Amino acid sequence: MHPSMLLTFADRVDLLLKRSGQTIAWVYIALIIAIITQVVLRRGFHNGMIAIEELQWHLYAIGVMFGMVSTQVADAHVRVDLLHQKMKPRTKHWVEIFGLLFLAMPFVGTVFINSFDFVYEAWRVGETSDSQSGLPYRWIIKGVIPASCGLLLLAMFTRLLRSIEGLRNPSAIEEQ
Repeated sequence: MHPSMLLTFADRVDLLLKRSGQTIAWVYIALIIAIITQVVLRRGFHNGMIAIEELQWHLYAIGVMFGMVSTQVADAHVRVDLLHQKMKPRTKHWVEIFGLLFLAMPFVGTVFINSFDFVYEAWRVGETSDSQSGLPYRWIIKGVIPASCGLLLLAMFTRLLRSIEGLRNPSAIEEQ
């Protein structure tokens, strides 16, 4: 593949991932509404709702799981910046490639692969909340795990392409 084609592909995928992240970020508005509703019900009427409490956890899980994807695309993940800032660009690319190929991608890939049985089992048994007044269809929230991990792997792949291209053609990456 031509070097610019790699970056064009990565740019298109990252744009798609950024847009999906911006859409999913609206879940935090729903989360704030759920929290305020629960506080008003508990404090004002001394009667909270378990379904709203569970909804808060579900919305938070969606935000965090898909937020990892946005963080990866923006290259804003946590790293040891004291060491990273002193590295030469070529060394940074090698560290990024090593970290992605041998640490991050195998871990996320393992979670991704194993999460399908987890989601399927919840769907198969019709898993619901342990609370009688809780939320049904627990498999839906569990489905966030493979969906977000799949997108995270895609984001890691584009980061890997950028690092490989950075080694092959350092000026192409610095222009971005």
